[in-house]
Amino acid sequence: MEAFFTIANTDLLVAMVRLSTPITLAAIGAVICERSGIVNIAMEGIMIVGAFFAAVGALYTGNPWIGLLMGIVAGGIFSLIHAVATVSFHLNHVVSGAVLNILAMGVTRYFMVLFFGHPGTTDPIPNNLGQLRWAIPGLSKIPVIGRMFFDQTPIVYFSFILVIFFAWFMKKTKVGLHIRAAGEHPLALETIGVSVKKMRYLGVFISGLTSGMGGAYLAIENSASFTEGMTNGRGFIALAANISGGWNPIGAFIASLFFGFADALQVRFQVGKVFDIPEEIFIIFPYVATIIAVAGLVRRSRPPKEVGVDFMIEQEGD
Repeated sequence: MEAFFTIANTDLLVAMVRLSTPITLAAIGAVICERSGIVNIAMEGIMIVGAFFAAVGALYTGNPWIGLLMGIVAGGIFSLIHAVATVSFHLNHVVSGAVLNILAMGVTRYFMVLFFGHPGTTDPIPNNLGQLRWAIPGLSKIPVIGRMFFDQTPIVYFSFILVIFFAWFMKKTKVGLHIRAAGEHPLALETIGVSVKKMRYLGVFISGLTSGMGGAYLAIENSASFTEGMTNGRGFIALAANISGGWNPIGAFIASLFFGFADALQVRFQVGKVFDIPEEIFIIFPYVATIIAVAGLVRRSRPPKEVGVDFMIEQEGD
């Protein structure tokens, strides 16, 4: 019990929020994308592309905000490959996503050598967003919760804003309802004159933008450099957060916090050496948590009715 209290403190909860941020951002994108009817397992690749171009932008311009913008735009552009493959060319969604993940690894390695002359890790980013702490007056002084949610860095706040925005957007706006209809009743949506193709393109593009921001967070706010493969499976964990959260932005955020907690816990166990157990055991915590969450909640979650179903093929079959 004493060992537990050694690691369970406010610092752990603050780390939980920070480590969950890239997962949250990618999970939001997964919600929007799959609500439109497109399965997106390419978020791992999109995040790594976003991380690379965010680092390049920050290093070459000396401005981390330009780096953030470049990471978001790069993620959006890269995601359009998936949109073209699945919506226009009717490729299998999972195959397209897997190919993009492999492509992202190869492209970033090539650009690492092209821009920096070597693979591996970039130079440290001197001006990074991780150095900024925006404490909200009054709210940041609230015990525990204040440090967790109101004394954070910029992209962490952006993730909170996006969760609230997209929860409202998907339920209260016409475009949000059209995106949901594209994944539930695409034929009915097309019947009223709204293009299912456009809605699905939009869903994939939004997922690219948010995943690109998640990658940018890793490079210019969390690590202050880019390292090949630095996403470490977070794109796939985000997909699990989407499923565990019931294809809902708020649910995905809560699930992301759970995965962030598992990640923070394994870091604390390794650094604190609380238990005399090989550190490799702790490294698998986030992935075991992913399996448990999906196995326990997937039966209760109902995916969009037409997710993964090619609309044009279905229409021709009718």
